[in-house]
Amino acid sequence: MKRVKVTRSYQVTIPVEVRKFLGIRVGDYLSVSVMGNRIVLEKVEDELPTFRSERKVGEREIEEALAKGLARSLRGG
Repeated sequence: MKRVKVTRSYQVTIPVEVRKFLGIRVGDYLSVSVMGNRIVLEKVEDELPTFRSERKVGEREIEEALAKGLARSLRGG
């Protein structure tokens, strides 16, 4: 169990080991719930996947990727 401190703004920092294990990145959303005396944070997966690339991607490539994904989805795969 990791210990974190609540800041004056009621913020906490998620330890790097936890972020890496869960794949939490800047801009991700977490759901917050209470279970007894525990605060539970869970990574929220986007309904639509996010496209991340190290290179610039053109509009044509995005349209082709969407078309392939749609075709795969319609085939049931």
